[in-house]
Amino acid sequence: MITREDVEHVAELARLELTAAEKEQFIAQLNNILAYFEKLNELDTSDVEPTSQVIPMSNVFRDDAVQPSLDRTKVLQNAPEESHFFFKVPRIIEE
Repeated sequence: MITREDVEHVAELARLELTAAEKEQFIAQLNNILAYFEKLNELDTSDVEPTSQVIPMSNVFRDDAVQPSLDRTKVLQNAPEESHFFFKVPRIIEE
């Protein structure tokens, strides 16, 4: 059972300021949700296979096929700076 203290604790964690009426509303709503879960616990699911999806899923990615890569000189034309066929970027690690 959800108490006023539970709602106040979660509101504090979420940095929410709730009025007294909002707290009472959340207490009622959350307790209704918990009661529904208790109702669901009454179902016999011993013959139901656990799943992570309710509908069948299939891989939507394309086949990994070898393709020609981009021309290095054309790609480096977009680089602000290049060095030895690589993009040259500013150093970001401080010593």
